Amino acid sequence: MLEKLVESLRNAPVVKKGDYDYFVHGISDGVPAMDPAVLKEIVEVINEKLDLSNVDKVVGVEAMGIHIATALSLETGIPFLVIRKRQYGLEGEHEILKHTGYATSKLYVNDLKEGDNIILVDDVVSTGGTLTALINELKEMGVNLVHIVVAVEKGEGKGVVEEATGEKIRTLVKLDVVDGKVVAESLL
Repeated sequence: MLEKLVESLRNAPVVKKGDYDYFVHGISDGVPAMDPAVLKEIVEVINEKLDLSNVDKVVGVEAMGIHIATALSLETGIPFLVIRKRQYGLEGEHEILKHTGYATSKLYVNDLKEGDNIILVDDVVSTGGTLTALINELKEMGVNLVHIVVAVEKGEGKGVVEEATGEKIRTLVKLDVVDGKVVAESLL
């Protein structure tokens, strides 16, 4: 299961950003080109492994959660929306201040209300800053987080998020960069 995703991650280029080894992959960066079969495999596994029968909306995080949310919406017929980096000023808009290992910025939540049942999807959890801020705000809004799914787990971020929020994070693949190469394994 997830053979295509694991293999594509193992073949991902690695670039140095200072002392940090950064893997470059279609799921997390949009380059190199994303093989549609890999994306299809991801959403088929999510749909097969999780009960989505009471989910009202698929929610993706801009930017790289968008393609997962879109594909999952097409796979399941569940409407999707995107938590954006841009403020629209719509009635009921919620602002979230997020801190990651490398930046502080804002996200904006629209079209979610108390009692909505959602599946939250994103590309990578590494430091956990974005996901922690987002989950805490969604809970404060009264949104029901039926599932939280992240395609790739890198580093200790998953544990950080779970400890800070009390929510279970499901990840599909765990990876690390060792000697300039991606080492990846399916968690399912």
